[in-house]
Amino acid sequence: MKILITNDDSIHAKGLKNLVEVAVEFGEVIVVAPEQPQSAKSHSISLEKPITYKKSNIFGDNVEAYYVSGTPADCVKLAINNLLPEKPDLLLSGINHGDNTSVNLLYSGTVAGAVEGAMHDIPSLALSLASHDPEADFTGANHYIKKVIEFALEVSKSKPLCLNVNVPDIPLKEIKGIRIVKQAKGAWFEEFEKIPHPNKNANYFWLTGKYVNFEPENTDNDVWSIQNGYVSIVPLKIDFTNEVIYNEFKDYKF
Repeated sequence: MKILITNDDSIHAKGLKNLVEVAVEFGEVIVVAPEQPQSAKSHSISLEKPITYKKSNIFGDNVEAYYVSGTPADCVKLAINNLLPEKPDLLLSGINHGDNTSVNLLYSGTVAGAVEGAMHDIPSLALSLASHDPEADFTGANHYIKKVIEFALEVSKSKPLCLNVNVPDIPLKEIKGIRIVKQAKGAWFEEFEKIPHPNKNANYFWLTGKYVNFEPENTDNDVWSIQNGYVSIVPLKIDFTNEVIYNEFKDYKF
């Protein structure tokens, strides 16, 4: 089995190193990851500048690895179209430092890497730990991600698969299990902090904000799951079509 790994925290991230250590138990691993952090780049691709890559032995001689000047989506495109002789059997994106629950997945480069793989009919997993600490403890994530990979390999034999997986930042023994759930409904109420420029008669703005969960009592979603000690799996789809609106108005006469 050939496994392609990418991320958005860069090739130097601890989460990526942990994912490589998990993945090598399942097959041959090829890492194609950004040279620099690409968090919150979503599914952006590089159109106005060339993409460069360079081979690296950061994970040892037995793991083929490249770092790329572009985004996670660029990494997957480059890997599939230029660096690999054939499509991989599985794509893993992560392990991200920080959760990608609810609407956060729309901004996530980690999720975009997995979605790009799914667009090529590759079973793809976006994997995140709910901790932004660069030195976070990935023991629980490593344990449960193995189980999710085993599940994905079994299920993907019969259908295309793209999963968004989030692991709570708690000790392994406190994780209660895995739940397949929905994406929580919520939004960021974004506030920009106005900061006077020290050298100019002007201001600049720093993005801050607070996430608000619109359904705090709903237990069938990813936010509730990781807040209550469960690993969450949200199955994703690429087609954004709103089927309810489509079916209601498809015969509308303009």
